[in-house]
Amino acid sequence: MKLQQYLGGLEGLNDPIDFDTRVFAEPWEKRIFAIHVSMMGLSNHLEGIQDIPSNFDSKYTWADLRERAESMHPFDYFKFRYYEKWVGGVADFLIKGGYINEEEWDAKTAVYLNNADEQLPSVSEPAIDHQVIEYLRKGDSLYRESDRKPQFSAGETVLVRNNHVMLHTRLPGFVRSQKGVIEIVYEGNYTYPNSTGTDGIGEPMPVYCVRFDPKDIWGEHVESKSMIYVDIYEAYMDKLAQ
Repeated sequence: MKLQQYLGGLEGLNDPIDFDTRVFAEPWEKRIFAIHVSMMGLSNHLEGIQDIPSNFDSKYTWADLRERAESMHPFDYFKFRYYEKWVGGVADFLIKGGYINEEEWDAKTAVYLNNADEQLPSVSEPAIDHQVIEYLRKGDSLYRESDRKPQFSAGETVLVRNNHVMLHTRLPGFVRSQKGVIEIVYEGNYTYPNSTGTDGIGEPMPVYCVRFDPKDIWGEHVESKSMIYVDIYEAYMDKLAQ
């Protein structure tokens, strides 16, 4: 896993942690959040979206934003704020999708950087507003109907793989190559919006809640009665050799 993809459980990060609890630290962050959610709510893979009078005609999901943010140079990833990475991801998607070119993007950016009071465009389309609000309420379920049966059972000990990551991964780095116990076999099968290539996620598959003893991961310097639970796609696990 690339370092910038998952910092949870990583040792040796001695810099102070900022526990700022504000959802949005700057006013502009609300707007980039709204743009991102609007793009997801108007994604052309959603049912009934063909009846919405929108010029946005692309598939766009959380996976697209994550892949673009995580493809940044690690130093840049750590340098930029959370929603600044969103801006980069959204911009890259819109430019590569042909909705705007780099020169137009740079020109508009310069206008607002040089004049903070410049009036922002305002367009109202009730059908689009309704669709985006409904998306916010209902989301886009990853559950899929499938005949695929789980390979593992509750109570079974499994070994988590250490896959070579090319694009994106849904597997926390600190449980790689670790043994865990299946706590819950979730009903049904679940997909991921975009294929993760060599990581093996994309097609619908079972997902499990797996229990880990933190002592196996970090040694004796952990709370004696704590346990770690991680939801893991089936493609990330193997049966233990008998």
